[in-house]
Amino acid sequence: MLTVDDLSAGYGPVRALDGVSLTAARGEITAVLGANGAGKTTLLRTISGLVRARSGTVTLDGRVLTGVPTENLPRLGLAHVPEGRGVLAELTVEENLRLGALGARRRLSAGDLARIYELFPPLAERRTRLAHVLSGGERQMLVIGRALLSRPKVLLLDEPSLGLAPRIVVQIFELLRGLVRDDGLTVVLVEQNARSALSIADHGVVLNLGKVVVRDTAATLAGDDGLRHAYLGF
Repeated sequence: MLTVDDLSAGYGPVRALDGVSLTAARGEITAVLGANGAGKTTLLRTISGLVRARSGTVTLDGRVLTGVPTENLPRLGLAHVPEGRGVLAELTVEENLRLGALGARRRLSAGDLARIYELFPPLAERRTRLAHVLSGGERQMLVIGRALLSRPKVLLLDEPSLGLAPRIVVQIFELLRGLVRDDGLTVVLVEQNARSALSIADHGVVLNLGKVVVRDTAATLAGDDGLRHAYLGF
């Protein structure tokens, strides 16, 4: 579904990605792991066009995305949930959700919203509340729900567990696993919590200083003590 081929990017003289290649298969979760500064967030930002690629290509379902304006990517099936749980605090929960369909330039039906409220019951209870009153976990649900309303083929998720209580992380990860299983969604998951990420991922890619140092099944990565101690911190 998503192919990254020899991708390089950076900030000024700093090369944050150096020839990164990976594939994310349809209907699977690919975890991108590594220490702080490994290039994980830059990878997602380059895939979604927020950082300009210096070389290499990104292909989504056979279509080259490299060079396509970022604002056009939701219509092509790419959704990106950055780190930080960004919501528009002065808008209600439902108004925030509606922006997901607006960004993809598609008509939103009552059934679309009902599905999100079914996936995230706390949002249904707070649909008319302003977003600034939500807890951290509820904000994370909101930004994921907003991304899903663009009906993506590929969902890029950057540190969805950051700062959340363990039980909320479990809920969100179980939801992702269900979306992959039931809807065929492809997820590229960047996570500092490697143990949790590998527990739900199908495959993993480990970055170090902007380069891929290993790619394998999640089970293999989780069981490799030497690799875990060297790159993943557990």
